[in-house]
Amino acid sequence: MIDQILGIIEKRLSSYIVLSTGGIGLKVLMSKNGIDSLPKTKKNVKVLTHLHVREDILNLYGFYSILERDTFLLLISISGIGPKLALTILSGMKPSKLSSYIIEGDVKALTGIPGVGSKTAKRIIIELKDKFISIDHDSLGIQENLKEQQLFNDSVNALVSLGYKNNNAKEACLQLEKNGELKGELEAVIKKALSLLVL
Repeated sequence: MIDQILGIIEKRLSSYIVLSTGGIGLKVLMSKNGIDSLPKTKKNVKVLTHLHVREDILNLYGFYSILERDTFLLLISISGIGPKLALTILSGMKPSKLSSYIIEGDVKALTGIPGVGSKTAKRIIIELKDKFISIDHDSLGIQENLKEQQLFNDSVNALVSLGYKNNNAKEACLQLEKNGELKGELEAVIKKALSLLVL
């Protein structure tokens, strides 16, 4: 199996990239989140891969992290979910968020992904819930996700205790999360949130 490729991105489309290495241009199918996570540079980039063999078809799938590849392999292990749908799922939701929804059994959140109906969402939860729980949390990004959620909740509660309305406090924290600033010590996050609420 081809585990990874080091090469230069020659072409970048919505569902795949062309990676040039050793004089060969390889078509690597990827999720939208995966493509967006790759650096926009002509320098060498490393892409983790999985070679999917089916009858007379050889498709090379690429991933920006071990977490994304592991999640992809778990998804395609489910009957009825092929590589194409697995990439669609990973395009609609990042692996750490997906794993949280699966563990929580949140059918509604999963059906929000294009191509995933209620039956498919329930099948994913039934077949993968125990696997996600049993796998080391750090390798799936769950622990980090839980820490972020706790920091978010603590920040909102602190702002409410300072006299701000709950919805305004949530909006400020969501804005920090969107900007990638919801991290570090609680006091620092609250200060950043206050600067948004003052405006």
